[in-house]
Amino acid sequence: MSTTKPNPLLQSLQLPMLFVALLWFLHLLQYFSGFDLGPFGVYPRQFFGLRGIFLAPMIHADFGHLISNSIPLLALSGIIFYFYRRVAVRSFFMIYLLTGLAVWAFGRSVFHIGASGVVYGLVAFIAWNGIFRRNIKAIVLALVVIFFYQGMFAGVLPDQEGISWESHLYGAMVGIFTSFFYKEELEEDEEEKPDPFAQEAFEVPEYFLRRDAFEMTRKERLAFEQQRRLDQENDAGGFDHIN
Repeated sequence: MSTTKPNPLLQSLQLPMLFVALLWFLHLLQYFSGFDLGPFGVYPRQFFGLRGIFLAPMIHADFGHLISNSIPLLALSGIIFYFYRRVAVRSFFMIYLLTGLAVWAFGRSVFHIGASGVVYGLVAFIAWNGIFRRNIKAIVLALVVIFFYQGMFAGVLPDQEGISWESHLYGAMVGIFTSFFYKEELEEDEEEKPDPFAQEAFEVPEYFLRRDAFEMTRKERLAFEQQRRLDQENDAGGFDHIN
């Protein structure tokens, strides 16, 4: 009976796809019901606004807003779940929750909705892994993400009307913190392997005879043995005795 091995890429996309599907389900529910979910976003420094820490990334103003977040969410979280499996779930939820908490603590007194803060956190996490982990895989992934998402940097600038730049800025800061927090938890392919060609592998072992013993003449060998015996006799008789 043959068993098919699960595809690692498909496995890494399962949770991101479920999350994005949830976003679309909620937005379609909002669209067809006519019920505005906006008041369930983060409202800074108000007790009722705390629920937005959990709900705000799932709420979007329109289909354009949802689409602009869905694609990078799927791509970036897929990268993390594929290449950083040991810390993927913890990193995602740390970025998700701490970004909302930071917006609640320091944001403007308006409702903040959308998953863009999480997107900025994921971008920063992958980019700064290249700095904190400093291995080939992390550096290449960082360069790829920076190349494709370099246009997002302007999103952290303040006073952008209709845009929660606070979510972008604090999401990026949380992503950097998360990358630093988990920088020691390396993946299996990031751990250093012992080098078979390291210097220790070529250390010269100790030998019973001198390496030039067979290159010496008979007279030189006799002289060497005589001197060795004299040294041993001197060492044996050289101890001081205390009565």
